[in-house]
Amino acid sequence: MQQLKEWCSDAPVFRQEVLDWIAKENLWNVWVPKAFGGREMSLIEGLKQLQSLARIDGSLGWTVTLCSGANFFIGNLQPEVAKELFAQPTIFGGSGGMFGTAEKEGSSYRLNGTWRYATGAPYLTHFTLNAKIVENGVEQKNEDGSPKFLSFVIPASEVRIINDWNTMGLKASATHSFEVKDVLVREEYSFVYNQFHLPQPIFKTHFSVFADLTLWVNYIGMAEHFLEEAQVKDESRLAELKSVTSSANDQLYEIANQVESMTENDAEFTEPFIQEVHQAASASVKGLSAVIIGLQPYLGVNASREDAVLNQIFRDYFTATQHHIFTR
Repeated sequence: MQQLKEWCSDAPVFRQEVLDWIAKENLWNVWVPKAFGGREMSLIEGLKQLQSLARIDGSLGWTVTLCSGANFFIGNLQPEVAKELFAQPTIFGGSGGMFGTAEKEGSSYRLNGTWRYATGAPYLTHFTLNAKIVENGVEQKNEDGSPKFLSFVIPASEVRIINDWNTMGLKASATHSFEVKDVLVREEYSFVYNQFHLPQPIFKTHFSVFADLTLWVNYIGMAEHFLEEAQVKDESRLAELKSVTSSANDQLYEIANQVESMTENDAEFTEPFIQEVHQAASASVKGLSAVIIGLQPYLGVNASREDAVLNQIFRDYFTATQHHIFTR
């Protein structure tokens, strides 16, 4: 692991050694069933794996989390499409925003738009995106007036990456924007969130809950790394961060155990439960953030040096806090 830490420098992309290690460990496929070449981890196994990566390096944990989370969409694809796409090494990634359109043409859709924040953009084999449905020039609406949309998966060769990820942290996550222009995609390469076609319990997890938990472990992992690197004359100043990270771990894995039980028993993910998980995760991250900020002034000049590991962890962590699901 020490070698891996040394490879994970504060660079704009991962070294090839890091990408080779991720592939060797099959980490892009944490949630992918074994029948498709994946590791088929349970929710708790996968969360622990992602947290351990974030504890090593923020960009490493974040990128594997978001890209393996996109590979999770294998469960939303029709089995024959999933089999085709995962017949070779596959890395999904993309945007959860609805920044483009899909104009229906027979049994296909013509995609156009520019999407932001595709984590791991240079490493991807396929991009995922959400697009508003247009038919005969008219944007389609749901009964409540909201736009109808579908999610799509397209080869990276059909995408133009816009190199605009210029942040203080999570640099190697390379979370660039991307443009899609007049790309025709057959209908079978579209999918709908929370409509699953594979039987594994992980695919019965409501996607909002899945997203909250997988991101939450990253904040905890980075906080644990910060605690590991922090050195202060008065050790008691570290006590609060130890306490808050311990409490966050207890709370997260208590919820994860409950979710595993729900999926095993085909229990319904009600809106109050979904909101309860989100509120717990958001409050926990805010608590971690407050303690890290409070501790920072006591860590010495070294903590402000851009080439210091502690400084990189700080920048990675607070770049991660800008993710939209933890700021709403």
